[in-house]
Amino acid sequence: MSLLKFIPIKLTICLALGIMTGSYFEIEIYIPLFTCIIFISLLGIIFFKQKSRTSVYFGIVALLSTLFLGILSVSLWQPKNQKDHYTHQNFQTEGLWKVKVREVLKSNSFSDRYIANVFSMDKQKVSGRVLLHRYHDSNSSTFQVDDELFVFEKLSELNPPANPHQFDYKGYLANLGIYHQLQLNKANHFKRAHSSQTTYGLAAAVRNKIIYKLEETNFGKEELSVIQALLLGQRDAISEQTYTNYKNAGAVHILALSGLHIGILLLLLQFVLRPLALLPKGKTIKLIVIVVLLWCFALLAGFSASIVRAVTMFSFVAYALHLNRPSNTFNILALSMFTILLVINPMLLFQVGFQMSYAAVFAIVWVYPMLQRLWFPKNPIVKKVWQLLSVSIAAQLGVLPISIFYFHQFPALFFISNVLIVPALGLILGMGILTIVLALLNTLPLWLVTLYNRLIGLMNSVIEWVAQQEAFVLKDLSFDSFQLLLSYGIIICLLSAVKRANFKRLAAVFVSIIAFQLYTFYTSYQASKKEALLLAHRSKNSILLHQSEYQLQIFTSDSASSIAIVKDYQVAERIEKVNFKKLKNSYLWRGKKILVLDSLGIYPSENIDYLILRQSPKINLERLIDSIQPKSIIADGSNYRSYLVRWKNTCTKRKLPFHYTGEKGAYYFESN
Repeated sequence: MSLLKFIPIKLTICLALGIMTGSYFEIEIYIPLFTCIIFISLLGIIFFKQKSRTSVYFGIVALLSTLFLGILSVSLWQPKNQKDHYTHQNFQTEGLWKVKVREVLKSNSFSDRYIANVFSMDKQKVSGRVLLHRYHDSNSSTFQVDDELFVFEKLSELNPPANPHQFDYKGYLANLGIYHQLQLNKANHFKRAHSSQTTYGLAAAVRNKIIYKLEETNFGKEELSVIQALLLGQRDAISEQTYTNYKNAGAVHILALSGLHIGILLLLLQFVLRPLALLPKGKTIKLIVIVVLLWCFALLAGFSASIVRAVTMFSFVAYALHLNRPSNTFNILALSMFTILLVINPMLLFQVGFQMSYAAVFAIVWVYPMLQRLWFPKNPIVKKVWQLLSVSIAAQLGVLPISIFYFHQFPALFFISNVLIVPALGLILGMGILTIVLALLNTLPLWLVTLYNRLIGLMNSVIEWVAQQEAFVLKDLSFDSFQLLLSYGIIICLLSAVKRANFKRLAAVFVSIIAFQLYTFYTSYQASKKEALLLAHRSKNSILLHQSEYQLQIFTSDSASSIAIVKDYQVAERIEKVNFKKLKNSYLWRGKKILVLDSLGIYPSENIDYLILRQSPKINLERLIDSIQPKSIIADGSNYRSYLVRWKNTCTKRKLPFHYTGEKGAYYFESN
């Protein structure tokens, strides 16, 4: 069947296009607002005049209305169109901020981080969200959800990625509606003694109580961390090694409380609540109870973006099961996506979790029946294994391009971990819920703890074994956004041809494959002509990268701390060969001289074009400028902050370009 024959899918595609258009161009709100009013009015006129929903004009106007509705939803989301947003105030100076902790983020080695809602600034009522950042202090306790803080501080900008092809944390937070941060220290804030409690705080309190009760039992450390992730959406306690094992085994989705878990929970509830269907209007009562319990579970998990979209999606799926009309599944999924994007948050469209969830579910609904028709095993065990394998293949096919695009790797043995783990996931979730209930009632028997601990331990062991088969983990795959679109084109054309082969569909498959190959050849050709020199940013280190065609030379004083930066650059730029060399004091680039001045402070008397300052050399910069006449001065992350301020002031006074990599990002030397 053609997906585009479903009206909700057409409308959802137009809504998504509108959201992407509004996000990219940042159109003034009055344009989509008046356009929506005009098109919706025109839609009503056509409908009542022609009394038909099948006319071409009605369809075109409906699609255009949805397109501009997507643009309008993004415009309404932007702070400049929210009258009470804090960005309309003079937030560039110090002020007294009243904020309420909304979410506790995972801490790192240096600091604790929180997302907070803004209530007021200098007693002026405002709204918005900010990132709270506090360095570890042994004398201070961590904040909890619903804690209210008064902070006297100036908002600071979130830093963009300092080096090319690094993860854009600033852009990620912007999609969550967070544009600034507050730096907390001992003296600039205090916590209100009694804060009002919200449903989020209540859910966090219940989660903390559950975790405390589970910690009192005999669960192993790794097993308990996995249980918290599976049932409460808390992945903070998972060790780096365990997370890496799940990622390399293609089973990291098991740790992320999202669509897979809610889908299994829905099936469990369908089975447990089956007796309700025997009552008068029992099917309706059953549907209501299931949806209520799903949203209670979402509340317990903290209403994170992933859990909200998953519960919304499967609430619609529950309704589809209630109707018992499988042909409506595509409509239901499209309607849930439409609702989430339009009502909850249009910027979810740009989040990898949202994209992978819907890609996986749409693929399962579309591809799974096709795979089942290919083979009909008579043995019930073989049949069950084939069904599980079909679901796994369908889901992985749906997320394959997205997975390679974002993570640059693909676990070829994903089907093994999924076939072994997913069938037991229903048992694991069911036992986990029972364990939590009994723990809260203080009636949790030791034998159940031991059994559940061994079950989780067995799952971890299976995942670890699969992850150790490194030869089957395809890593460092270069994949850009255009290849992402072309690969989905190949998948869609191929599936259409498999379902019903004809000349046009087979031709579309070959054309899509040829287009992908031609673009790959083009990117390789572009890489073969590229040459670039840049100074990367790294705290306490100096890293100079020289790309020449498919080769990359790294000049650095500490190669170990530069691995992550080099790996990101290597994958994105399709580098085949990497060489590490010791950093020298001078280079020649395109006929221009580069001087690298280190802590020794020794420099020649000749004029140079670029001056790189590293390791905080003790120099008189004004005298140095007069001596060597540099045209640009660059300082990297190996210098003291106090030196950087002094150097910047000197360059401003002398009207000389000054570039600090920690502030402006990596420095690219002129290519001409």
